[in-house]
Order: sequence, then C-alpha cells, then structure tokens
Amino acid sequence: MKQHSPGFLKLVDDAKSRVREIGVAEVRSRLARREPFRFIDVREDREWAQGHAAGAEHMARGVLERDVEKAVPDFNTPLVLYCGGGFRSALAADSLQRMGYQNVLSLAGGWSAWVDAGGPVEGAR
Repeated sequence: MKQHSPGFLKLVDDAKSRVREIGVAEVRSRLARREPFRFIDVREDREWAQGHAAGAEHMARGVLERDVEKAVPDFNTPLVLYCGGGFRSALAADSLQRMGYQNVLSLAGGWSAWVDAGGPVEGAR
C-alpha cells in the first residue's frame, strides 16, 4: 500500500468533506441499467494503459480542469471519477465542483476497489 504524506492526506480529507463518494456496486449497477453518466479515469497515462474500468474514458488529473469543459460542456452531466485509490479522484471532484459541475461523484477506493470487486476491465493488466 502506498504511503501518502500527511499534507496530502489533509488536503484529501478536506476535499472529501465536500465530495460525495460512490461505491463500486452502485457504479456497476448504474452501468448495467445504462444510466447516462460519464465514467472518467483521472489516473496518469501509464496507469490507464496498464488497464482501466470497462466503459471508462480517460482524462488525466493533470489536464482535467483544462480539458473538461470542452469534453463535458453541460455542467449538469453526471460524472463519476476514479483514480488508483480514491484520493486523486476526490481532489478532482472537488475541483470540478468549484468549476460549477453539479453532479460529481468520486469512486470510493478507486481502481483498487474496482479490481478487488471484480469490476470489468479493459486494456493490458
């Protein structure tokens, strides 16, 4: 398990106080029901290339705020973000909310939780 610095964890905890999280089972249920939402992997390019959740699209954390309005112009679009463990996606969700996005969720546990729960994956693993 990755060791995170205290300052980073404080930042994440602060973001999580404003961000709603969603579990793997609920995301899978929404996908199965074909609910309209954008499932966005905010991990780095190399992480995405090593495998990602089936049905997800990639918009790395480093370019998310710069590119999201072009990719998702409707600020009411439901968004579910995930990263490796749920920390970066919480920061990203907080940032998007500050940009005006109204329906942003962060996948609790991120990619690790997705894989552990047997979520469908695409790409190399």
